[in-house]
Amino acid sequence: MPDKRKNRNGARNIVGSGHKSGAAHQILVNRPYLPGSLPVRVLGLKKVFTLVILLVLLLLTPALAETVAAKEEIIVSAAASLTQAMQAVGKAYNAEYNQVDVIFNFGASGSLLQQLAHGAPVDLFLSANQAFMDQAAANNLIRKPSRRDFARNILVLAVAGHVVAKVHRLSDLTQPAVERVAVGHPDTVPAGRYARQALTAAGIWTAIEAKLIFCNSVRQVLDYIRRGEVDAGLVYGSDVRMAKSNVFMAAVVPTRDAIVYCLAITGACGREKAAQHFLDFILGSKGQNVLSEFGFQKIGFTKK
Repeated sequence: MPDKRKNRNGARNIVGSGHKSGAAHQILVNRPYLPGSLPVRVLGLKKVFTLVILLVLLLLTPALAETVAAKEEIIVSAAASLTQAMQAVGKAYNAEYNQVDVIFNFGASGSLLQQLAHGAPVDLFLSANQAFMDQAAANNLIRKPSRRDFARNILVLAVAGHVVAKVHRLSDLTQPAVERVAVGHPDTVPAGRYARQALTAAGIWTAIEAKLIFCNSVRQVLDYIRRGEVDAGLVYGSDVRMAKSNVFMAAVVPTRDAIVYCLAITGACGREKAAQHFLDFILGSKGQNVLSEFGFQKIGFTKK
């Protein structure tokens, strides 16, 4: 049997009679570990495992940092009428491709064009009409080969709940009971341009001009109707579809020009590959299906 004795440090010496040199073979059991003082074979498996994990993490850290750094960010300026739809498209895109962060900037297409002209760091421009995209192309603000049409919409006469029984057509806007009619500002808001075309063609633009409330975006028109601050307004069919309360469609309004949305990579884009990838997703079946859910009509794609 081994002889167990305590040394002067309080540790136990285990002396084995079979040791070749005849010297005592000591294993320090209770003494705290100091670097270099304990053979590796005495370390517990748990400690060895922990050291291995730490070593692996140290080796992987550069690779993980490179992966995070490789994630790109693109900025998309899109027409206000696309707000909920494009947010949903972006969510669907990131569910499949998480290497690109899509940041949206929504507003009236004309205002977005002005931002672009003044050097805003935008990678993709989505316009609610062709005219503003034509201006962007004429001023070399977009990469013309990337330009595509991607959705259609319709113009509608929308009314608030308190006049829903009185307004059924454009001519009803001339009634004394209708005091305020909201439209987008024709200079910057495509829906405002379509509204002016329609009201002029119906012969009532001049008759109701004093009633008109000009708004900075089609979404502002929608909000005024929803809150009852105006009696009626001209918005897109997709807007009425997404309105949650107090907005009713009275009539579909014919327009001289088809309402066609278009998009293009900007001339200042610094992340063309990522921008093109998101553009392709919008044009693909998944992006188009999301747009359809929000009331936009699919379109055959044409190159401008």
